[in-house]
Amino acid sequence: MSSTLPETTWQQSLAQSIRDPRELLARLDLSETLLPAAEKSALLFPLMVPPSFLARMEPGNLQDPLLRQVLPHLNEQEQVPGFSLDAVGDLQVRTTPGLLQKYQGRALLIASGACAIHCRYCFRRHYPYGQEPRTLAEWESVWQTLEQDKSLHEVILSGGDPLMLTDARLRVFCERIAAIPHVKRLRIHSRLPVVLPDRIHPGLIEILEQVKSAGTTVWMVIHANHPREISGDVEQASQQLMQSGIPVLNQAVLLKGINDDVDTLEALCEKLINLGVMPYYLHQLDRVSGVAHFEVPEEQGRALIRELRTRMPGYAIPQYVREISGEPHKTPLTD
Repeated sequence: MSSTLPETTWQQSLAQSIRDPRELLARLDLSETLLPAAEKSALLFPLMVPPSFLARMEPGNLQDPLLRQVLPHLNEQEQVPGFSLDAVGDLQVRTTPGLLQKYQGRALLIASGACAIHCRYCFRRHYPYGQEPRTLAEWESVWQTLEQDKSLHEVILSGGDPLMLTDARLRVFCERIAAIPHVKRLRIHSRLPVVLPDRIHPGLIEILEQVKSAGTTVWMVIHANHPREISGDVEQASQQLMQSGIPVLNQAVLLKGINDDVDTLEALCEKLINLGVMPYYLHQLDRVSGVAHFEVPEEQGRALIRELRTRMPGYAIPQYVREISGEPHKTPLTD
């Protein structure tokens, strides 16, 4: 199907996202006594919830694991020792605007500063997106760097969320990357297939298939933390990608009160592997200012992985890792 079809459905869904804490509480039949704290914390990091994700929440349940990921909380205003604005050292490896070079052979592009959902535990909630390239002309220095550095074999599109780019802008990014002979892989990290699944439409698939036909392998890394995030439309989006020959991996974050029990993690991994999506990483929380109330002790995380291994095949067990600023790779937290 031609990518010239109107690119409207996902953008219409995005336009219907909830950005006002009062509306979120009203839509879920929750007490307005929660409003002052939610509004105050939303000033620090705005609320944004797309309609598909909202529809998976249980009305009246303040402990709903999806709601807890997006509802601004008073704890976000606490200053906790050991938590900082740039916990993973992104700014230390920013070699040119828009480009992070943290690991050997790989380069990461901050392709967009926008997201379809504002996860309260976000490790880039303080990132200075306003300093990154906006126009295609401003991206030229990035393309030149990638073309000149023949040690690079993989480019990662990140953000924000790279699938917040229009198809036209994304096509330019993909074509420029696919034209670099020494870049063999394009990896896209996106939460949109989970929170705004109608972003995976024929025009997008066509763009990714063209990258593949140019000889560059494409990988999609999605982000689901809880089994209830994987609804029918999410399954359909993932299947569209995989049917086009694009492997899909999932990364999750271990979050207190959301997925810090073995039954939830087992259900998540079971849903993923039944769908054909490989559990990839379970991240220990990045210690970014404002997110300390989500932290789970590492020893508890190790115990969860040990128990998970007794219940599921090895390919269904995600790697439990922490990202440490300045380290040349993710740090495994289990043997």
